[in-house]
Amino acid sequence: MTRIYVPIDSAALALGANAVAEAVANEAQKRGLDVQIVRNGSRGLFYLEPLVEVETDGGRIGYSNVEAEDVAALFDAGFHEGRAHEKSVGVVDEIPYLKNQQRLTFARIGITDPLSIGDYTALGGLQGLRNVLDMNGDAVCEALLDSGLRGRGGAAFPAGIKWKTVRAALADQKYIVCNADEGDSGTFSDRLVMESDPYMLIEGMIIAGVATGATKGYIYVRSEYPHSIDTLNRAIDRARDAGWLGASVLGTSHAFELYVAKGAGSYVCGEETALLESLEGKRGIVRAKPPVPALVGLYGKPTVINNVITLATVPVIFAKGAAFYRDYGMGRSRGTLPFQVAGNVKQGGLVELAFGVTLRELIYTYGGGTASGRPARAVQVGGPLGTYLPESQWDIPLDYEEYAKVGAVVGHGGLVIHDDTSNLAELAQYAMHFCAIESCGKCTPCRIGSTRGEEVIAKIREGDTSVKQITLLRELCDTMIAGSLCAMGGMTPFPVVSALDHFPEDFGLPRSPAQKAA
Repeated sequence: MTRIYVPIDSAALALGANAVAEAVANEAQKRGLDVQIVRNGSRGLFYLEPLVEVETDGGRIGYSNVEAEDVAALFDAGFHEGRAHEKSVGVVDEIPYLKNQQRLTFARIGITDPLSIGDYTALGGLQGLRNVLDMNGDAVCEALLDSGLRGRGGAAFPAGIKWKTVRAALADQKYIVCNADEGDSGTFSDRLVMESDPYMLIEGMIIAGVATGATKGYIYVRSEYPHSIDTLNRAIDRARDAGWLGASVLGTSHAFELYVAKGAGSYVCGEETALLESLEGKRGIVRAKPPVPALVGLYGKPTVINNVITLATVPVIFAKGAAFYRDYGMGRSRGTLPFQVAGNVKQGGLVELAFGVTLRELIYTYGGGTASGRPARAVQVGGPLGTYLPESQWDIPLDYEEYAKVGAVVGHGGLVIHDDTSNLAELAQYAMHFCAIESCGKCTPCRIGSTRGEEVIAKIREGDTSVKQITLLRELCDTMIAGSLCAMGGMTPFPVVSALDHFPEDFGLPRSPAQKAA
């Protein structure tokens, strides 16, 4: 029997993967061929989707950008035996885009049936949990600290410190909450985990529960991810049936139950305290800190809040050891990060690499340059609140501290590439507009500052480039950074100031000698 893999990830579905799978099944039946269709997750090479793979003795042969009407011709060419065709990309594992990555968290992505526990365990799944069940909770927290894993949601706070704090807290109930409210522009790594390898997220949350004494977990998924929600619910049901969840985790005295919560459609609910408010059934507005959620979190109880990639990385750390993971990366940025290459780029997709890679490598070695063929001009790193980096900064190693030195953020690892037709003043104005419509409204700097910021940039773009307006804009940004309750208002000035500093000509301003030199 020949196995043919057709992805079931949202990106592939949007490009007709279901129709392709149906066409493959129908064509194989017509020809009397013994074919098994496996709906795998995506490899993250979105520029090749739908990427159909055929299992052969020499590896899985890929056929890119397949449409339903291509299927008959593919069978005519013998693609079910891995034969040559113009859509063939050869052995998928040998594609440089994939082969040159360092896939630790994403090692199984696109290889397995996302809902097959057998596939998951056959490729190393559950080993981390089994190891943790033989450890003391304090030792688990110390090992996580030793690994160097920091929160992958953007704040980069050491995960082990959160876990230790919750473990040490005295309470009759503790919670593990996964922030899957992935709302940043150009990001999709969380979705890929949930749709392509949900069991590693489930395993990571169980490990967090065992380590901290938490017995309940919630995955808060943005409402725009219906496929993720469906896949997670089905995976949780199967994990429960397999004895991973419930009153006895894998037959031990540890209890852990897990649920999926559908998000409320607000960008600010990606902020951890607003998420907790929403999870409790309230309006998603930011809480003042302290107290921190690790002590007073969901329903006032100690709560670990980590994002999807943080929790999904936990199993490989405990399967292979803290030192194994720590050996990747640079400085205080240890391990790998799934960089999401998007925007005006030829080869968009997910690239997991150790910290230290540069934007230039990601844009050209992996992304293949712009889709338009025009010169790349700016890259926004870290979502809609991230800075715009000019070419002079594309060789800075992607590392939390190195980026902080130039006022930039790595964030969730999302990159949005712009070519030389982009107007950075227009993009800066949109950043303020985005904040104005997405602000929860609780604090004045964010609520009012974003509205005034949009107005000031509009005046500048209309020709009022006086010192008064530029000074007003910069002072407004300083106020938002210093006075906002959360990153919504505190980071909105980042794209604005970076655009103003590096691309003054788009605001009708002259470049300084230093800017000309850069």
